[in-house]
Amino acid sequence: MNPIPMKIEKQKIKTLLEDTLPLVNFDSDFLFAEFDSLGVTTILMTLSSEFGIELEAVDATPKNLKSLDSIVKMVEAKLAAKV
Repeated sequence: MNPIPMKIEKQKIKTLLEDTLPLVNFDSDFLFAEFDSLGVTTILMTLSSEFGIELEAVDATPKNLKSLDSIVKMVEAKLAAKV
């Protein structure tokens, strides 16, 4: 049986990340290109802390960090895996 996907409010994640990384344009279609290693680490730590999930370096892929939508999907998948 597939777990029920958790729906996360996209705006909540956007606001959280904009507060943490104010110089990043989270509306970009090429979001991954906006991050340096510290930015990626900050995103993983911020989302891990906020949502009580475990995000690690293996989660920091261009696919997962391509756009705000892909970040939301990554968080939703991690939350669903916790259930």
